[in-house]
Amino acid sequence: MTGSHARVTVVDYRISGHDTQMVSLIDTKPKFRHPEKRNRPDTAVLRKPDWIRVKAPTGPGYRATRALVKDKQLVTVCEEAGCPNIGECWEKKHATMMIMGETCTRACAFCNVSTGKPLPLDLDEPRRVGEAVAEMGLNHVVITSVDRDDLEDGGADHFVRTIAAIRAQAPGTTIEILTPDFLRKDGSELAVIDARPDVFNHNLETVPRLYLSIRPGARYFHSLRLLQKVKDRDPAQFTKSGLMVGLGETREEVMQVMDDMRSAGVDFLTIGQYLQPTRKHAAVDRYVTPEEFEAYSEIARAKGFLMVSASPLTRSSHHAGEDFARLRAARAAALTSG
Repeated sequence: MTGSHARVTVVDYRISGHDTQMVSLIDTKPKFRHPEKRNRPDTAVLRKPDWIRVKAPTGPGYRATRALVKDKQLVTVCEEAGCPNIGECWEKKHATMMIMGETCTRACAFCNVSTGKPLPLDLDEPRRVGEAVAEMGLNHVVITSVDRDDLEDGGADHFVRTIAAIRAQAPGTTIEILTPDFLRKDGSELAVIDARPDVFNHNLETVPRLYLSIRPGARYFHSLRLLQKVKDRDPAQFTKSGLMVGLGETREEVMQVMDDMRSAGVDFLTIGQYLQPTRKHAAVDRYVTPEEFEAYSEIARAKGFLMVSASPLTRSSHHAGEDFARLRAARAAALTSG
């Protein structure tokens, strides 16, 4: 991260020995990390409800994962996006690797990843990612990236080489990728599909009506078509997509997105609460209750998704390994019953 101001994740931490105390932290000086947001007015910050609460990351597993990530000079979305589940995941030695650098060419209103002009690709990165996966002994790994609109193929070949490096150095590890949309990259995504990751994830993030304000550099139907292309080209490949709620969407709009995903053959849906990284990011419209998340989960299952994960702290790669095992079991059960 550039600049002299430390980033602070927007999370309510339960302080050890003082469960009644909650500390809300927010980065009040994001100008170096998000230069495009510098002149935006500050947005309101809603008080977080009791159900959004995580423990501060302190355990030995967390420290070991952090040391390995640093040693291999890797970037993780866990850190860059300020994920509230970092303590839990890193304690279990689960980390989502973010390839192609830490600077994104887009400026989504919800995202805490730095925006700017990225550095050239590190051609040794795939090897280091493969080594890290092998050293961690992972059964399942998630690989994501920043958007690289500056590259002719959007970074597709870098994904392919990273998948190959993991397969060479950790052949027993299943691979899940969370990709950008490859918008205007003339079929570059086909090489990534043909690399046959075990799970191809691309998040729609929000409902179509909110794209212009929340995800202005993307196009809803292009992202939906990307997911459909995966199924058209390789029907056996699992597909996955995610939504944030609490941005001002309606229940009916969420259900319409579910229908769109099912029409595109999406197998696995994740739904989580949007958490505002800084006062310069999109404001939280409301905190969706756990009961509402459970209702979304029931509706999604009724619509035919093989897997659904919906809760306030659900994120795309949270419990990804366990969920992948359930996803395979769900497909096997569906084929047997069919």
